[in-house]
Amino acid sequence: MQGLRTVELRPETGAGAADASDFAPSAVRPARTQSVTPLRHRLPGAARRALRAGLRMLGEEADHGGLLLFSPVFLGSGAAFWFLAASDFPIVTSLICLSVLMVAIPVIGSGRTVLRATLLALALVVCGMLSAQFETWRASTVILDSAVTTTITGRVERREGDDRGRWRYILAVTATEAPTLKRPPERVTAIARGADAPFEIGDIITGRARLTPPAGPALPELNDFSFGAYFDGIGANGFFYGAPDKVDVQAGPQAAASTSEALLEWLYRLRSGIGDRIRSVLPGDTGAFAAALVTDERRAISNETTEALRQSGLAHIIAISGLNMALSAGIFFVGFRMLLSLFPGIAQAYPTKKIAAGGALLAVTAYFLISGFAVSAERAFIMMAVMLIAVFFDRPSISLRNVALSALVIIAISPSEVLGPSFQMSFAATLALVSGYQLWKDRRVRENAFLKLPIVRPFVAVGGFFAGVFLTSLIGGFSTALFSIEHFHRLTAYGLPANLATMPIISFIVMPAGLLAMLLMPFGLDALPWKVVGFGLDLVIAVAKTVSGWGGGIGVGRLPGWYFAVAVAGFLLMTLLRTRLRHIGTAVMTASTLVLLVLPSAQSPDLVISEDGGLVGIVEAAAMASNRERPPDFIFDQWQRALVLPTHHSPKMLDGPAIPETEDRRLQLSPDQREEARSAMQTAAANGEANRFSCVKKAWCISRLANGKVVTVIDNAAYLGPACDVGNIVVTPVRLRFDRCRSGATLFTGETLRRTGSVELRFADDGPQTVTAFGTLSRPWMRHRAYDWRSGSFAESGPPGVNDSGE
Repeated sequence: MQGLRTVELRPETGAGAADASDFAPSAVRPARTQSVTPLRHRLPGAARRALRAGLRMLGEEADHGGLLLFSPVFLGSGAAFWFLAASDFPIVTSLICLSVLMVAIPVIGSGRTVLRATLLALALVVCGMLSAQFETWRASTVILDSAVTTTITGRVERREGDDRGRWRYILAVTATEAPTLKRPPERVTAIARGADAPFEIGDIITGRARLTPPAGPALPELNDFSFGAYFDGIGANGFFYGAPDKVDVQAGPQAAASTSEALLEWLYRLRSGIGDRIRSVLPGDTGAFAAALVTDERRAISNETTEALRQSGLAHIIAISGLNMALSAGIFFVGFRMLLSLFPGIAQAYPTKKIAAGGALLAVTAYFLISGFAVSAERAFIMMAVMLIAVFFDRPSISLRNVALSALVIIAISPSEVLGPSFQMSFAATLALVSGYQLWKDRRVRENAFLKLPIVRPFVAVGGFFAGVFLTSLIGGFSTALFSIEHFHRLTAYGLPANLATMPIISFIVMPAGLLAMLLMPFGLDALPWKVVGFGLDLVIAVAKTVSGWGGGIGVGRLPGWYFAVAVAGFLLMTLLRTRLRHIGTAVMTASTLVLLVLPSAQSPDLVISEDGGLVGIVEAAAMASNRERPPDFIFDQWQRALVLPTHHSPKMLDGPAIPETEDRRLQLSPDQREEARSAMQTAAANGEANRFSCVKKAWCISRLANGKVVTVIDNAAYLGPACDVGNIVVTPVRLRFDRCRSGATLFTGETLRRTGSVELRFADDGPQTVTAFGTLSRPWMRHRAYDWRSGSFAESGPPGVNDSGE
C-alpha cells in the first residue's frame, strides 16, 4: 500500500535496549513499574558528558586568554618555591631546564594544546625561580651578624618623623669606629632624638649608636623580617645615643654618587618637603594622616590612631593603593574632561577623552613618584597606567588582563614581594573586585521604566553609589580575610560599617580637596584645601575610634601551612576563571575550611623563647606568663596574636642578691654567693605559683611548670652555675662559649639562639619537643647568623664566638 513503509525492529543492547514486552498487546502486557537506570550504567555517560563540558569550558577559558591570566600565578609560584626552599638551586640546572622547555614548546607544535600549555606553565615556573635568583644576587645586602655598639658615620638618604618627635633616618654607612666592624652593613636605619632640627637628605652625620640585625621570626613559621630587610637593602636597625652630629665636609647637602642616586634624592627631598608642608598646616594625627595619603609617611600617626584604623578595618586607607590611585586618576580624568567640554571648539576638534586620559596618566605618575615606591603603590600605578593607556586605543580599561600584566611586571622586577602581605592582599582585593565587576557587567537585566523617571534618577544614583560601596567593601573584606589571618592572625568584625561610613568622606571630600591642594601647592595657595582635607580626615578618625570601641577584633591564631596554600589555589580558580569551572575554586575553599574545622587543632607550645633569649613565655589556655614586667611590644604582640593569648601574667619580683651592673657579666660567683643564689632559686621555685615567674631584677627568673619542670632565665652569666643546678631548662641572652650544662639541663644561650632563631618547646611523655625558626642557615638573608668574626668565615656549626664589641 502506498504511504506505508515497513519498519524493521532490531534488538538493541545496553541501557537503551527495548524489552520484548514493550511490543506485546496491552491486554497481555505485564504490569510495569517505573524503573531507574542503574548507576553503573548511567555513570559512564555522565562522566563523558561532564568531561566534554569541562573540555568545552577549558576551550572557552583559553579563548579568553586564560594562560595570560594564570601566567603571574606560575611565575610567582616559581619565585615563592625558590625563596621557601632550604637552599639555593644551581643556576646552571635552572638555565638548562628553561632551555629544554623553550626548545620543546615550538617542537610539539600547536596541535597538542594541553601539552603545550603545560610546558609553558613549567617554563614560567622556572623563569620565576631565575628571577628570584637574580634579585637575590642584585641585592647582595650585607646584614650585621649580631648586636653591636659603635660610632657610625653615614649619609642621610631618607628620613621620616614619628609622633614622639623622633626621626628615623636611612643612612648609607661610610665608616664605623670603636670598634671598626669587619662586615659593616652598607645601609642602616637609625632613630635619633634630641636634635633641634631634623637633618636634611644628603647630610653626613655621625654618632654613637646601638645597631642590631633585622629581626627574625618571633615564632617558627611567622614573618622573617630579615627577609624583607635583605631585599630592601637594610643591613641593621638601631638608635643613636643622644643626638648625632653633622659632619661639615662642605656647606649644604653632599652630592650623590650617580645620576640615578641624585634623582632619587631629589624625589625624596620633594617628598619630605611635601610632608613637612602638610604637617605644618594640619597638626597632630590629622596632618600625619594627610601626609600618609600623599607621601606614604605613616610613622607620624600615633599608635592609638593607627590601632583604631586597624581594628576598624580602615588601615587600607593609609596605604597608597588602588583606592587612592583610582580616586586621584578618576577625579583628574573627569574634572579635566569636563573642563575641556566647556570649550566647544576643542571638544569638537580633539578627542577630549584621550587628552583627559593623558593628563590623568601624568598626574598618577607624579603621585607614584612622591609616594615612596611601596609595592601597593607600584601595583596600583601599573594598573592605572595600563587602564589609561587602554583608553588611547579604545580598549576596555577594567579587565583581569590588566591585573595580570601589572602582576607580571612586579614579579619580574621584585619577585620577593610575592611572599609579602602587601602584594598578596592588594592583588587579592583587586582580583576579587575586577572579577565581581565582570560578573555584574555580564548579568542579564530587564529594563525598568520606573527607574528611568526623572524624579527617580537622583535616588537611583545615590542608591547605586552606596550599593557599590557596600559591595566593594564586602568583596574586598572577604577577599583579604584569608591573607589577614595568615599574616596578622586576626579578623575585623566591623570593617563593613566602618567602610560604608568613611568611603563617601574619602571619595567626595578628602581626595578631591587633596588633589586641588597638590595642584595649588607650588603657588602657596594650598592651605584652605588642606583644611578641607583635615575636616574629612577628622571624621574618618572619629569613625575609626568609634568602631574600634565596639571591639570586634577576632583572634584566629596560626593555621596549618597546607590550608593557606590550598585556600589560595581555590581563590585563584574562583577569581581568574569566568566559566562555571570557577565553582571548583569555591568548592576547594569550602572543603578546605570544613576540613580545617573538623580536624583537631595543633597543640600549642608550652614554652616559647625569643631569638635573643631576653624574653621567655609560659603558655596556658588563654594567657601567657613572661619573665618581663613590660615585655617588648614588637615580639610579645606577635606571640599574643599567633597563639591567641589575650592575658599576660607579669612576674613576681623578689628581693635578692644581684651582682652590680658595673661588674663583668661573666664574673664567677664566690662559693658563698653561689650557694646563696642556689638556695634562693630553690625557694622561689618551690614556693612560687606554678606557671608563673619569680624574678630578682637584673639577675634571674625562675618558674615551676605544671608538669614539674623548672625553667630558669638568667640575665647575668654569673648565675649560670646555680641556674643549671636548679633548673631543667636554662635560658640566657649572654653569648656563652658552650651550649650545655654539666648537670644535664637543657641550655639556650644567646649564641645558640642566634643560629636557631626563636624556639617553641612542647613537653611530651618521651621528652621535650623543640621547634626552631631556622634549620639550616644557607640562604643569603640567614647567613649572617652563622658568621664568626674571629675567623672571618661562615660556619653552620663550630665553637660560638662573640661579636665585634666583645659581647
